[in-house]
Amino acid sequence: MYEKSVIVKNQVGLHARPATYFMQRANEYSSIIWVEKEERRMNAKSLLGVLSLGVLGGNQIKIIADGNDERDAVEGLVDLVGSGFTSLEKLN
Repeated sequence: MYEKSVIVKNQVGLHARPATYFMQRANEYSSIIWVEKEERRMNAKSLLGVLSLGVLGGNQIKIIADGNDERDAVEGLVDLVGSGFTSLEKLN
């Protein structure tokens, strides 16, 4: 098991489009992945789970993974959240 905390940099947090992108990225890994905010832990591969956490900009979340690619999964998702989802801008 591997885990790491990160501050959500984008203003809207993990809402709608960023949450969808986060969930899609999480699904690229084979590990079981959770996202945790204030003692509430949800499946990072579930859009409803991620949205239900109500993560806003400036909140700290913890990303936890367990599996063959756990380190890559956590580091990849931490980088995505830490970047403020700047890669979303490239999709437009």
